[in-house]
Amino acid sequence: MDTQEKIADTELTMTGAEIVVRALCDQGVDTLFGYPGGAVLPIYDALFTTPELQHILVRHEQGAGHAAEGYARSTGKPGVALVTSGPGATNMVTPIADAMMDSIPMVVITGQVPSHLIGTDAFQECDTVGITRCCAKHNYLVRDVNDLARIMHEAFLIATTGRPGPVVIDIPKDIQFSKGTYKGPEGTQHKTYHPASEPHEAGIEAALELMRNARRPIFYTGGGIINSGTEASAALRALVSETNFPITSTLMGLGCYPASGSNWLGMVGMHGAYEANHAMHDCDVMICLGARFDDRVTGRLDAFSPNSKKIHVDIDPSSINKTVRVDVPIIADAGKAINALLEGWRREQHPRNDLSEWWTQINEWRARKGFAYEKQEEQIKPQYAIERLYELTKNRDTYITTEVGQHQMWAAQHYHFEEPNRWMTSGGLGTMGYGLPAALGVQAAHKDALVIDIAGEASIQMCMQELSTAVQFNLPIKIFILNNEWMGMVRQWQQLLHGERYSHSYSDSLPDFVALAKAYGGHGIQCRNPADLDAAIEEMIAYDGPVLFDCLVTKDENCFPMIPSGAAHNEMILGEITGDEIDESGKVLV
Repeated sequence: MDTQEKIADTELTMTGAEIVVRALCDQGVDTLFGYPGGAVLPIYDALFTTPELQHILVRHEQGAGHAAEGYARSTGKPGVALVTSGPGATNMVTPIADAMMDSIPMVVITGQVPSHLIGTDAFQECDTVGITRCCAKHNYLVRDVNDLARIMHEAFLIATTGRPGPVVIDIPKDIQFSKGTYKGPEGTQHKTYHPASEPHEAGIEAALELMRNARRPIFYTGGGIINSGTEASAALRALVSETNFPITSTLMGLGCYPASGSNWLGMVGMHGAYEANHAMHDCDVMICLGARFDDRVTGRLDAFSPNSKKIHVDIDPSSINKTVRVDVPIIADAGKAINALLEGWRREQHPRNDLSEWWTQINEWRARKGFAYEKQEEQIKPQYAIERLYELTKNRDTYITTEVGQHQMWAAQHYHFEEPNRWMTSGGLGTMGYGLPAALGVQAAHKDALVIDIAGEASIQMCMQELSTAVQFNLPIKIFILNNEWMGMVRQWQQLLHGERYSHSYSDSLPDFVALAKAYGGHGIQCRNPADLDAAIEEMIAYDGPVLFDCLVTKDENCFPMIPSGAAHNEMILGEITGDEIDESGKVLV
């Protein structure tokens, strides 16, 4: 095809609805998640004649957003959701906010009432741009059909570059019917948005100088490395090997460094590894790569790693010095910064730092076995359930999503990730109901993989209706419920901080999950005996279709280790305690 043919092919007259669908195809989108309504019917009509675009019909718009997140997180490509105006758009607010907090690239297309009705309180009208302005990376209200192609391509550019995030495109119904000019994505740019991604040499050299002289260093890594791509994780592994520095990760960064690696300390934070939190507190040089010093990591800020020099690599300038003052700020893509550090470290060819005393101290902390628990023969401990799930699935092509609560933390502690993009969870917003629809998105992207949603019996009911989507589209997700008949994390905090006053945290009137699975057309399994657990998990894996696994676990198990609210990150609780051992501010008294 010559240049003139290319121009002719990418400058076409078509309806706004056709422009949307053509833009999605030209952006390489193969799957989108949505729910139709009056304000987006023209777009759905255009989809009807576009079989190359797989549309997955969810049962609630929130499910569409979380499914798009799961798709994006597991592939590295932007997720796409399509919903109608009014309640369709407002039901998308939670996944939009979730994607913003966790830096997930997502394009959300919403219908809007016809342009001349905007502002009249028309049927199913809402100010989508106003509502999402505070929780989206960017949003558009399309006023001219001839701007629509540009806006579509800009949205994908903005969603996937810099710090990734959700972009909302609100399209009035008359714009979808109007005819305009379509132009392809070639040369797409935004007139004011130009995020930096290359690290400055001065910052890299300053970081290397601190690293060369460190005696108690630590790599503190986060989801930014996973967002940067698999090459970033490979470079990180090489950098850790070259330096022999210990490494930890946030909840969102699990998998960027293999859990089997000898330098791995485990997850850091409120329910992280004992050795990881103590190493963060006592280090002399902290190299933060693609993380943002979240409060669930730092604990009490005035006691956070008080004697360390801090290097912070982040692609988002607003994250630098936002909560923790750092000594060497580097605004850059995490993968590019890691490669620059690796090249600089290799170029110097200096002797390795003497870290023998530091590793001796770390191994003493490791010896405390912070994730240890007392096994039982008569009841299934939730930790044991995750351990067995891991052992029986670790050699398969497995992806894990979670809901939010105790089960989420036990999954992070006891399921070990060797590769990036295999762990999908709601970190920043902490959205109950995330895991099931996210699993749909993962399974849609990885047809032959084993996709498991680790859930709680309370969280799973938030978006339970999406099991119907799994059945309709032959998405054989497995939902592994740790059923303790409580909103477990709520109950734990009520026990420790609220005088054991369990106000509305008991999960009463629970459904028969086995019967519920059957009602939806899936398969249900229940297990309560540790001796039967392996066989039941194998049955779950072998079943060719969606499975709801009701794993009845001990009801009063607490999630430890734990940094109590208001405590420093080296003031961890390792074992069972009572509320009498914590004061009103959350400080441990023993």
